[in-house]
Amino acid sequence: MKLVRFGAIGAEKPGLVDADGKIRDLSAHVADISGDTLGAESLARLRTIDPASLPLAPEGVRLGAPVARPWSFIAIGLNYVDHAKETGQEIPSEPILFNKLGNTVSGPFDDVIYPKGANRMDWEVEIAFVVGKRARYVEEKDAMDYVAGYAVCNDVSERRFQSKRNGQWVKGKACETFGPLGPWLVTTDEITDPHNLSMSLKVNGELKQTGSTSTMIFSIPYLLSYISQFMVLEAGDVVTTGTPPGVGCGMKPPQYLVAGDVMELEIEGLGLQRQTVVPFTG
Repeated sequence: MKLVRFGAIGAEKPGLVDADGKIRDLSAHVADISGDTLGAESLARLRTIDPASLPLAPEGVRLGAPVARPWSFIAIGLNYVDHAKETGQEIPSEPILFNKLGNTVSGPFDDVIYPKGANRMDWEVEIAFVVGKRARYVEEKDAMDYVAGYAVCNDVSERRFQSKRNGQWVKGKACETFGPLGPWLVTTDEITDPHNLSMSLKVNGELKQTGSTSTMIFSIPYLLSYISQFMVLEAGDVVTTGTPPGVGCGMKPPQYLVAGDVMELEIEGLGLQRQTVVPFTG
């Protein structure tokens, strides 16, 4: 299934995408696309519903993030060898974990706000996975049983905040609107191999990033197992898994976003998202 949330900010309804690409309203069956919805039994029940029996969403309706605000939004740093090299970092021997706050999550076509004091705002196309049930001390061989599905994520970053303001990366990763997610949450049965998907990102129509999830250093089951050794992941939590090369800070000279720029991100089978950078207005 391709699950979506549609409607005005703060008033999104749950939905699914039918075989013709139309959004169908799931409100009569679930309250939202959230942790309560993403367990195996709940997803199995949703699969029994005939999409044609569901009302259509309004044409052109806004899409929100395909999962309601997660309890935890975890990100992985430097999970592609070429990206680590382009940023001058050592290739990690263990996954690098950092936080993006749950309130950074935004819709796949919502504007991205340029933060006050920023001057090195950057892009990162990533595959994210969404947790389907509570995960603690999970073995890698069992880890995929805890994954509900996948989504495109733009791990928007402010590099000066991240690396020049001392302390944790979270300073440059958790600004308002820095977590566009979607357009869909694609359940695991729809994706044969999440580690063999092409991915790309354009800025103002110019291709900046191309890559494949096949070049990740640490796989999705490894990441879920690893993270669960240090913290408990809850159903509905989001983990975004790192980016391939082509980020602005790795270019010579570096290239950064400015207000008015348009980012377009796409991952094979997971859809396309597009955001315009807008100035902070207070």
